[in-house]
Amino acid sequence: MLKLTGEYQHTVDTKGRVLVSNKLRNQIDVDQHGGDFYLVLGANGVLCLYPEKCYEQLVLTMAQDATAPDEAVDFERMSFALTNKVELDNQGRVLLNDRLRRRAGLKEDITLTGAGDHIELWNTDDWEQYVCDHMPQYQKQMTQARQRVMQQQANES
Repeated sequence: MLKLTGEYQHTVDTKGRVLVSNKLRNQIDVDQHGGDFYLVLGANGVLCLYPEKCYEQLVLTMAQDATAPDEAVDFERMSFALTNKVELDNQGRVLLNDRLRRRAGLKEDITLTGAGDHIELWNTDDWEQYVCDHMPQYQKQMTQARQRVMQQQANES
């Protein structure tokens, strides 16, 4: 299972490219997750960069979860239209499609965050606000998770 982690600040250059940090790229096993990437307009309008096999799994799962044929068609139509297959250049940069970049509201200063099976691209200010808004909830969840782990360890002893 892919577990991309970390946050990395970058700047979109004049040609619309952004560097995908070596620290993120090195977390991806090309043999297991593929060497190509997909830029996807994801949940809450956040632009996401999926390794190819993770994207394929996402699409397969969502298509299977559709409760009605029309939903499956709508999802397929939107997901493929709002997705671009991309390649990283020799320096590890990805070209951000102007339309997707505009729809995601990305400006010049962005933060790339590891999000498990994908990388999210945020305006740096928006990311900082998101962290501030969600920190109390996150701290509570981490405390609860840690308590459960400690309880499980105690039960196993």
